[in-house]
Amino acid sequence: MQTKILPSGLIVIPCLNEAAHIGALVHELRPAAERLGARIIVADGGSTDGTRAIVEEIAGKDPRIILLHNEKRLQSAAINLAVASYGEGAEYVIRVDAHGGYPPDYCDRLVEEARITGADSVVVSMLTSGSGMVQKAVAAAQNSKLGTGGSKHRHLSVGEWVDHGHHALMRISAFKAVGGYDETFSHNEDAELDYRLRKAGCRIWMSGKTQMIYYPRSSLADLYFQYLGYGRGRAKNILKHRMMPKVRQMVPLLVFPVVIFAAFSFVHWLAITPLLVWASVCLGYGAWTAISQRNPDNALAGISAMVMHFGWSVGFWLQLLGPRLQRRRVA
Repeated sequence: MQTKILPSGLIVIPCLNEAAHIGALVHELRPAAERLGARIIVADGGSTDGTRAIVEEIAGKDPRIILLHNEKRLQSAAINLAVASYGEGAEYVIRVDAHGGYPPDYCDRLVEEARITGADSVVVSMLTSGSGMVQKAVAAAQNSKLGTGGSKHRHLSVGEWVDHGHHALMRISAFKAVGGYDETFSHNEDAELDYRLRKAGCRIWMSGKTQMIYYPRSSLADLYFQYLGYGRGRAKNILKHRMMPKVRQMVPLLVFPVVIFAAFSFVHWLAITPLLVWASVCLGYGAWTAISQRNPDNALAGISAMVMHFGWSVGFWLQLLGPRLQRRRVA
């Protein structure tokens, strides 16, 4: 009778139309998977750009690599499906974003810190980097307190216990105990899961030994819709768990009402004052960043921050008020 060899962990890559990146990423992760005795699961949401063919070719040469069809397309569903399908006997799941950059020892460090600290989840700092004028400006905004409100995972960590961070490693036992990701969330599913982990008594450690590089949206329109989704997700999380927004979330939350209020400047000119103050702070930040770093591309950082604030605020209020407005129409 042949003994079934179970993996020590899963490295899961949710993806959709990532032909430009998936091949190189999988090859970069293969040495770590071999060292750790882990499987690499590429959970594809129905790519049409050749992503699947690239993964199939690599998987044909390496049995550790598995292509999994994620019919629900969401990242949350991809991780849940991978754990349900291949998590038997595995100790941990490592989540890797297809459009990110990772040091060669990324997975090793995560496993090492999980074992040293005893953490149920190890999260990482997410540093943003771009190429091209708009992407560099977006990166500058996302690496700043103006753009992200001082989120801990947006800056390098020395290693500490936290409430939330960019998801990297989770013990499968803890992941299953709280029910995995909520697949009704297309955005903010990580923060929502972290809330349930903490409520269940699980501990979250932010790594001080490794981090990932995030490559942001390269157009302001895409950035707006991304943050529209983030705002919706945050509001949905707050409504689900009946919590209050954090102080750093209160300022961007006010942006949409400020813009609406400015429309009444024809009644009195003071109505536009809050909008002008907000715009001046953001644009001033962009100019200061460009001058201090001697990088003219960063001049758009202020505009990028404004797009992020506005998209997040609109999304938050649409999610918060949308169902109530619909109920009123039905009534």
